[in-house]
Amino acid sequence: MAGLTKQRFGKTGREVTRVGLGGEGILRTYGQHAGANAVIMEALDQGITYFDSAKVYAGSEEYYGEVWRNRPDLREPVFQASKSACRGHADAETDLQETLQRMGIETLDLWQIHDIRSFPDIREVEGPSGALEAFIEARESGVVRHIGVTGHHDPDVLAHAVENWPVDAVMMPVNPVEGALGGFLDGVLTTARAQGVAVIGMKVLGGSNYLVPDAGVTPEVLVRYALAQEISVAIVGCSTPAEVQALAAAGRSGPLPDDEAAALVEAFRPHARELAYYRGIR
Repeated sequence: MAGLTKQRFGKTGREVTRVGLGGEGILRTYGQHAGANAVIMEALDQGITYFDSAKVYAGSEEYYGEVWRNRPDLREPVFQASKSACRGHADAETDLQETLQRMGIETLDLWQIHDIRSFPDIREVEGPSGALEAFIEARESGVVRHIGVTGHHDPDVLAHAVENWPVDAVMMPVNPVEGALGGFLDGVLTTARAQGVAVIGMKVLGGSNYLVPDAGVTPEVLVRYALAQEISVAIVGCSTPAEVQALAAAGRSGPLPDDEAAALVEAFRPHARELAYYRGIR
């Protein structure tokens, strides 16, 4: 089995595989321990090194914790990420301690300010006693190695965070709908690249809403579209080991050629606004 290509993760000095295991799918459940373990172990077997999670993703952090406690030898090569949606300093600190406890680890590779939606969000996070202070302090103390921000509602809001906050990474939607709409791929991505900020592509399959197998729009095509953009890693939530295998296979196939990527954008363009459900712009 050919190895997965790795990409530099912004200016952090780290490298991650071009595809990563998202925190959705079976990881965003409770009580599915055997299934979640099978998905995480398959990702490790496939050579995937980027693993996504969030406090609000149901039992995802606990599922990872079961693996790292049972197999601490597997933790070293992994880039483990999680997130906090708290906007205040003290609440974010509490979130981080709970995340580390649930995962059974002492250090988190990437801790992200989760789901920034509006400029009031921005003002709260970066204001006095805001969460941004907690994130910076956690990085300075070494409890987390890198910090980031995520968002999928308003590209102008996310661009502000990338431009003005000392983040190492940004997570944003990367799919052909965004290629048609603009804002994230031609705005936030450009800003991030200019500042050496790593870019994590999410909403790659549009929650499976973008799959049209009869028209050749398969998970592989959408993952390869994401890889054709200048991002560090594309993440997809998986529900079965077979889906993990398909994700890894897409990663090994590499980016979609430019002409095929452009044609895919045009196919989605007539319905792009209604398909961007995560932006809340319908």
